[in-house]
Amino acid sequence: MPGLGDTAPEFALYDQDRKVRKSAEFLVEGRKTVFAFYPGAFTGVCTQEMCTFRDMYGELEKLKGNVVGISVDAPFAQKAFAEKNGLTFPLLCDFKRDVIRRYGVVWNNLGGVEGYDVANRAIFLVDGRGKITFKWVAPEPGKLPDFEAIKKALA
Repeated sequence: MPGLGDTAPEFALYDQDRKVRKSAEFLVEGRKTVFAFYPGAFTGVCTQEMCTFRDMYGELEKLKGNVVGISVDAPFAQKAFAEKNGLTFPLLCDFKRDVIRRYGVVWNNLGGVEGYDVANRAIFLVDGRGKITFKWVAPEPGKLPDFEAIKKALA
């Protein structure tokens, strides 16, 4: 699992519009990107988390930050999830589970369903050079991140 100061693993994933998005496109000098891993679209805690990011997006932009959500959901589910909740930031689809493995945030057997491996809830704040400047991994997928700590890390 990459840690503070490490270079964030690069990736290319489909977004909710079935467009391939590379991690490098989100890395802009002078800005930071919140890579927000979440277990699944349309689940209670995930909806709360992504809607909180939606509601604080203006604050994040003032702090020169942006958000990219990442889960193992298919582009079609991500699209419906974004539309239902008015999410305007990218939702990326790690349906092959490669990125969650490289970031070390796999949660095995979600909800006791054998073989249903998803992203654990995790936050990686990455600067414009690709360095991880803040990291938080939930002790279990039902725990929300500390949004104030994320804003503080951006400031």
